[in-house]
Amino acid sequence: MTSPSDSQIAVIAETYRLLGDPTRLRVLLACLPAPIAVGDIAKTVNASPSLVSHHLRLLRGARLVRGTRQNRQVFYQTADEHIAHMLTDMIEHAMEDHEAESDA
Repeated sequence: MTSPSDSQIAVIAETYRLLGDPTRLRVLLACLPAPIAVGDIAKTVNASPSLVSHHLRLLRGARLVRGTRQNRQVFYQTADEHIAHMLTDMIEHAMEDHEAESDA
């Protein structure tokens, strides 16, 4: 693997900064299994639709989610398989750490 450039490092750092907000991370995780509408995301993460829309705007800007319009609704999903793999790997890692702590 080659070392990332300074601009790539900046993008990676910004991505992790965005994911540092728990509500924003929950919004992104809600988009992981299948395309989902803003109202349904709001119910899933227990936040207002306007707050969810704000977080989705930031996640779209970082290319972490994409929206597909169907009639009057927009359905959001993770932008690509890289994002989905990153999230599932992070979840698995966190669960391993938790399991190891429980066993100790």
